[in-house]
Amino acid sequence: MIPQTRNEAFYAVTSHPSSARAIQTEGDVDPGRPSLPRANATGRALFGPNWFAAVMGTGIVANAAVTLPRSFPGLLVAATVVWSGAGLLLVVLTVGYVWQRALRLHAADPMHAQFFGAPAVALLTVGAGAPQLGQPVIGAQAALNVDWALWSLGTALGLATACTVPYLMVTRHRFAPDAAFGGWLMPVVPPLVSATTGALLIPHTPAGQLRLALLLGCYAMFGLGLVAALLVLAMVYSRLVHHDAPSGAMVPTVWIGLGALGQVVTGLGALATAAPSALPEPYAHGAAVIALLCGVGVWGFAMLWLALAAALTVREFRAGLPFAATWWSFIFPLGACVTGTGALAARTGSQMFVWVAVVLYALLVAAWVVVACRSLRHTAAHAGRPERRAALFADPMR
Repeated sequence: MIPQTRNEAFYAVTSHPSSARAIQTEGDVDPGRPSLPRANATGRALFGPNWFAAVMGTGIVANAAVTLPRSFPGLLVAATVVWSGAGLLLVVLTVGYVWQRALRLHAADPMHAQFFGAPAVALLTVGAGAPQLGQPVIGAQAALNVDWALWSLGTALGLATACTVPYLMVTRHRFAPDAAFGGWLMPVVPPLVSATTGALLIPHTPAGQLRLALLLGCYAMFGLGLVAALLVLAMVYSRLVHHDAPSGAMVPTVWIGLGALGQVVTGLGALATAAPSALPEPYAHGAAVIALLCGVGVWGFAMLWLALAAALTVREFRAGLPFAATWWSFIFPLGACVTGTGALAARTGSQMFVWVAVVLYALLVAAWVVVACRSLRHTAAHAGRPERRAALFADPMR
């Protein structure tokens, strides 16, 4: 049965005994609502795939430094340290998530299932940084091997997520009319990231059919992610204009739309750069034209979405926006916007894009520092009490 009241707006009801709840923050408790899975058969508290958003955000801070059209002293060294931290966090979270064996529990839950895209993007983000930042640490060949391994695993996981989660949403999960939110983009964005990061591997692929297959495969994944993301963005925008404005921990998820748009611009630029090594003319030249004209057009829409998301966030901060895990939704989208703007700056030579990229990167670093520090404090505050630790792990938005 689909909920009809405003109070049930963000509640998804399924036939599974564990139904998704509305986004909660510290102190929000509703004993009348069914709870998310908090422990496995051994009684250990579970953590969800949403935790991988911390890897996504940390990795994009490092990767965006490489694409920045202006360099600053010590920037690449700092970026290498941040990338190493993202890689270590990825290993810890991956081992922990696989060990707890909670995949089925989370797949059955409408809220947790949306975040299955986060592990895939985390793998792709860390992998993309390996050839650019990992060479001084592990060597050129090892860095390339790491990128190939993480890209292959992240792409396979991302494609599986992009196919499986929408199927579950259609066949098993049921949502209120105004349940759409930015998190619905998470399952369909990974193919966009695979297309962008895969373009970096095209020069390292043997020339001929293998290189051509990789390029065309990346374009196919780009189209998959682009169309799916636009469909979800339309649903999210419809929810924004037809229902009450989002509030509380739901507000940061509006920024995920900016991440999808920024990734489109970045992907167009990366694929156009790689196209001449695999495609004949006039197609390679056409890819460059599309990357410029379509890239600037999508970038303009991204700026509109940035303004909307920022206005909603400022509005909620004035009302008292509480900290929640959704604050990581600020980071990767802003980073994708930096890389997209940097790609346009490199292609056009426009000083406007250069300085917009620099300003956005400064905001990205500041936001990452704030969110990372608040996350550590939030986690430490919940680590002492078993019941609070279980609540922290169970709720993907807490």
